[in-house]
Amino acid sequence: MNFILNNQGNEAFHQPDHQPDIAIVGMSCRFPGAENIDDFWKNLCNGVESISFFSESELDFIDPDLWKHPNYVKAGGVLSQIDKFDADFFGYSAKEAGIIDPQQRIFLECAWEALENAGYNPENHQQDLVGVYAGSSLSTYLINNVCPSQGFSPAKPYLSHRLFRAANDLHLEQGNGADHLPMRVSYKLGLTGPSVSVQATCATSLVSVHLACQSLYCGECDVALAGGVSIFVPHRVGYLYREGMILSPDGHCRAFDADAQGTVFGNGAGVVVLKLLNKAIADNDRIYAVIKGSAVNNDGTHKMSYTAPSIQGQVAVISEALAVAQIDANTISYVETHGTGTALGDPIEITALTQAFHQSTYQPITKNGFCAIGSVKTNIGHLDDAAGIAGLIKTILALKNGAIPPSLNFKRPNPNIDFANSPFYVNTELIEWKKNDLPRRAGVSSFGMGGTNCHVVLEEAPQTSETNFTERHAHLLTLSAKTEAALKDLVEKYVDYLEVV
Repeated sequence: MNFILNNQGNEAFHQPDHQPDIAIVGMSCRFPGAENIDDFWKNLCNGVESISFFSESELDFIDPDLWKHPNYVKAGGVLSQIDKFDADFFGYSAKEAGIIDPQQRIFLECAWEALENAGYNPENHQQDLVGVYAGSSLSTYLINNVCPSQGFSPAKPYLSHRLFRAANDLHLEQGNGADHLPMRVSYKLGLTGPSVSVQATCATSLVSVHLACQSLYCGECDVALAGGVSIFVPHRVGYLYREGMILSPDGHCRAFDADAQGTVFGNGAGVVVLKLLNKAIADNDRIYAVIKGSAVNNDGTHKMSYTAPSIQGQVAVISEALAVAQIDANTISYVETHGTGTALGDPIEITALTQAFHQSTYQPITKNGFCAIGSVKTNIGHLDDAAGIAGLIKTILALKNGAIPPSLNFKRPNPNIDFANSPFYVNTELIEWKKNDLPRRAGVSSFGMGGTNCHVVLEEAPQTSETNFTERHAHLLTLSAKTEAALKDLVEKYVDYLEVV
C-alpha cells in the first residue's frame, strides 16, 4: 500500500494495490413511474417526481381514524402491477406463486431482464460461474397477505387464510425469507456462482454491488448479478408524520433544501450485471460504465444514536473508495448522494463529502462548486433496501448519456450546509456532462440506518472499436418469446424503441 503526499508534505491519501476495473454490462429496474431503464432515464431527464398521492377511496381499507388524522400523509412511491407474475414462465404453479413475496417475484424477473439486457444466456455459458448478491426488505406480504392471524387483503379478504392453509412452514419461509432471494434466482436461472443474501438496511443494494465486485476480483465468479428490492404491501398506503423523524410532512423529499423536513418512502427493484473490464472488452460486451473502486464500513459507536449518521464513518468510506479506485477527488464531477432531505442527515453528508474530497487529492483543492450533486430520492422516494441500486443506475445512465439530470425540489440551500466553501453544488436542471482531458467520473453513496456506509466510484465506459454497420441498408432483427402474446408485446416494445432512436 502506497501513501501519497500533497504539495504541503502532508499525507493526502493512501493508495491500495490496484484492483481490476469492473464493467457494468447489463441493467434492469422497476421503479415508481418506470417499468424499465429507458422509462427511468426519460423521467429523470424530464424532472418527473414519481410520487403518488392517494385518494380517500384508495385508502378505504385503512382504519379511518388513521388516514383522517391531520398528520397522515397520503403519499408514496408505488409500482404498477405488483400482483402480476409470469408464474408459468419460471415454472411455478399459481398456488406456489401466491405464497411467494412480490419482492422475490419481481427481483427474479429483473434478474432475467438484466441478463437478457447484457446479452447473456446461462444455458449457452454453462462454463461461467455467475454469482448473485442481493437483499430485500422485511416481507410485509407474509404479515399482511399470508399469515391469517394478522393478515388482510382488501382485494381478496379470504386470501390470507387460503394461502396459509395451502402452504407448509418450509414453503412460507422460502417464499418470504430474505435469505432465499438470491438463491431463488440462482436456482431458476441455473447460476452456479456464489449466491449471497445481503442485509444492511438502506445500504443493502449498494453493499451487494461492492461484494459482487470483491467476488469478481478474487475469481469466485466470472459474472455477477447485484442489486436489491423493496416492496411493501399493502402497497398504496401513506404514513403518519411525526415531527423530528425522517418522514416528510407533505410527501415531498427536498434534499439539501432550506425547507427539507424529511423523505418519503417508495418501492422498487434494480439489478446490474458485472464482469471484469478486460474480459468484457475481450467478449465485445456493451459496457454502460466502469466501477473503479468501492468501500464499505460501519460508524461504530461514534455518533449520537444507533440510527444517526456519522461524519467520521462517511469520510472514511468515501476516502477509502477513492483510494481503492486510485482516483483524485479533483477529477470527480458528480456525486449521487444518499440525500434523504433530513435536517440532521443532509448537513452531515455534505460536511463528510467535503472532508473526504479535501483529503483524497494529490494536490489541494483550490476551487469550490466544481462537482454537481443530486439525490434520486427527490424523484422516486427512499427505496429502503433498494435505495443504493436506484442511485447507482441513475448515475450509470448519466455517464452513458453524457448528461446530468436535475435533482428536484431544491430552491434555497439548507443554511446549515456550507456549500460556498465546498466542492459541491446541487444540480437543478438537465445539463450536458462536459469533460476535458479525463473521462467523466462520479461517486455514489448509500448509508444504512444502523451505520453501514458504502461508496462506489464510477467512470464512463472506455472507447472501444465497434464494427461499422453503416454500409448495410438493412439489418436482421431476431426476436424470441415463449408465447405468441409475449412475442407480440416484444415487437411493440421494439417498435416504440426504434421510433425514439
